[in-house]
Amino acid sequence: MNATVNHFEKDSIGYLEFSHPAGNSLPSALLKELDVRLGKLSKNDAVKTIVIQSSGTRAFSGGASLSEMKELKRFDQAKEFFMGFANLINSIRLLNKFVVVRVQGKVVGGAVGLVAACDYAIALDQALIKLSELSIGIGPYVIEPAVSRKIGTTAFSQLSLNAHEWKSAEWGEQKGLFTTLCKTEEELNFKVNEIASRLAQYPEKANATLRKLHWKETDHWVDLLPKNAEITAKLALEKATQDLLNKL
Repeated sequence: MNATVNHFEKDSIGYLEFSHPAGNSLPSALLKELDVRLGKLSKNDAVKTIVIQSSGTRAFSGGASLSEMKELKRFDQAKEFFMGFANLINSIRLLNKFVVVRVQGKVVGGAVGLVAACDYAIALDQALIKLSELSIGIGPYVIEPAVSRKIGTTAFSQLSLNAHEWKSAEWGEQKGLFTTLCKTEEELNFKVNEIASRLAQYPEKANATLRKLHWKETDHWVDLLPKNAEITAKLALEKATQDLLNKL
């Protein structure tokens, strides 16, 4: 199976789906394609709400592609890699449509930032969470603003310091990363459709205006996230980090 990104529209809902054979990980090419497809759904007047989801029944996403990180040799390469997350989060932030994310399994690293950037996260109760960046010699700098905005700085600190530890879906719900938990995939699919359909029925201007209110005081992210990508890029090129990556 190759990495894929697809988008389609059904009943006023735009679906953006990705897959990758390595635990739905996120290499730079896939991140760029997600951003492009998201832009198409944003410009589609028939789409009133957007659902982001991944394929399969196991991991939602393993986060940044470790295999690609091992190949980073120059600062410009490394910055471009981490800018994939910065660009996608900023694109989500600037949308006029609410975004629902369907989380069917584990969420790791940069994928936590993707989930946090969405407006409404519906997850299975087995969707474990981990920010593993510190354990490989970097840190979740690019996604920090999105994650801290959603769960608060204290919970973010706990998550980023315990890089070896999985947090439960219940923890994610308590802290605000997940809005709703479901016990079965059938319930998950029903709830995603229910919430997305309900949001799609509201007046577009009301949705856009409320979303802008939710994202107040984030205009500076257009500069902040690229700066954080540079910090991460420099750390990724450190010999200690590359040594850790090569052991994986």
